Amino acid sequence: MKVLLAEYTTAHDPALAREGRAMLDVLTRSFTRCGHEPVLVGSGDFASEIERLAPGCDMGLVIAPDGMLAGFTMLLEQHTHNLGCGFMTAALCANKVQTGKVLRSHGIPVPGDAGTGKRVIKPVKGCGSQGVRLSDGEPGEGEFCQEYIDGEHLSVSIVSNRVIGDACLYFTGNPAAVLAVNRQLIGIAGDGSFRYCGGETPVHPAREDEITGVARKAAEVLGCQGYCGIDVVVADKVYVVDVNPRITTSLVGIAACMEEEIADLLISASKGEGPAGVHLKGSVRFDTHGKVTQL
Repeated sequence: MKVLLAEYTTAHDPALAREGRAMLDVLTRSFTRCGHEPVLVGSGDFASEIERLAPGCDMGLVIAPDGMLAGFTMLLEQHTHNLGCGFMTAALCANKVQTGKVLRSHGIPVPGDAGTGKRVIKPVKGCGSQGVRLSDGEPGEGEFCQEYIDGEHLSVSIVSNRVIGDACLYFTGNPAAVLAVNRQLIGIAGDGSFRYCGGETPVHPAREDEITGVARKAAEVLGCQGYCGIDVVVADKVYVVDVNPRITTSLVGIAACMEEEIADLLISASKGEGPAGVHLKGSVRFDTHGKVTQL
């Protein structure tokens, strides 16, 4: 089968291009090993490339910055079977303020409103750590602030079975599969800017069951489908600080440890038939350029 892998940053965002290429390479190799034909977009207008290529593909997946993901995903869904989160979930998760309200209303811990002193300022619609900073200043236009929680930075990579969208006929009610808990390597520059430097996977923190339970609930509440990454800070509680309804850089490390193929997982989950779990061997450190080092 032909699979459209529409990764935005490789050709259109130099600041994130190497990170995007690393994710795209992992996916391309996996779909090829599974006997499928990956179809990649060119360097032209991204939306036009999706409209041109998607009708000739059996399925597809969009990887793009959160603020753009919903629009491109909606376009993909008009032409072929989507292996990722539906465009409505992508639109919700792109708005960090609204996402926090939804999670809080369901009893999922999220950082509270910032008081005085140091707090985290971030874009309402941002991607990764871009624009996120620790500051005692005021948020600018299109930004908001949260309390700073001092704790362990982790993420949980999940593959959820189909919930809504073009494949709703495949709904089975099967729970999401946790691929791995990942340690996030976060740097804070002298000006307070956060920088994501990669991570380690898999890790097994003392409160692993609690961490994965919170992540699963967040993904379920928001209606996530396919691969998603739930960023958390573990302190007195497990706080959800971001939900990425798309492929994340952690997959680069996970794929190096996982016996299963991510291509098979995405396809089976899109039809409600994803596995209950996966098998991991060893552990690795990975960076944002695709380098993987055995630990």
